[in-house]
Amino acid sequence: MNYSRYGEDGIRIIFGESIEAKVSESIRRYYFFLKASNLPGIIDIIPSFRSCLIHFDSRQTSSERLISYLKKSKEKVDKIEIPEPVTHEIPVQYGSEYGPDMEFVSSYSGLSQEEVIEIHTSKVYTVFAVGFMPGFPFMGTLDKRLYSPRLETPRVKVPKGSVGLAQLQTGIYPFESPGGWQIIGTTKVHLFNYRQEPYSLLKIGDRVKFLRE
Repeated sequence: MNYSRYGEDGIRIIFGESIEAKVSESIRRYYFFLKASNLPGIIDIIPSFRSCLIHFDSRQTSSERLISYLKKSKEKVDKIEIPEPVTHEIPVQYGSEYGPDMEFVSSYSGLSQEEVIEIHTSKVYTVFAVGFMPGFPFMGTLDKRLYSPRLETPRVKVPKGSVGLAQLQTGIYPFESPGGWQIIGTTKVHLFNYRQEPYSLLKIGDRVKFLRE
């Protein structure tokens, strides 16, 4: 792990150089370790693809103090008990009006639309990060046969529930928003509820299995 200052009140811990399940699981474990530690001055902990960002109150602690503690606590991380990741089944309506970019993905990959759907529903994906907007899951790793570039010009409006592809990731739009992913389907599953905790249905480390509806 590599520790470094991140602005005036942040510490970034980098766990690896690539986006993969092993790195994601290390970040997830460290996230739960930090939550359980209840360190004074910690405002927020933000896990991501390859790193974890700690936002702290500089009136209560310092980056030097936190980094020193974290380096001395490496052995505690492996001993902490963490919850098992939750596996979610997400039904999706693919193609036609539900997936306006299905034809492009099919043409770009050289696969039929049926093959695209079969491949997309054949894997169990890991939620590597949640961000961009509340509840948006970045999931992978996508089968290389479905590699798709982002749109050259992002859409102004992507409908809520849109299931998209971008490079080797797949994701779901929790709300209507601008976006540049290739949309291949739509789900009716609600991913974010600000009225009830936990607000986001999907969390880092969770698994997602898409089902054809």
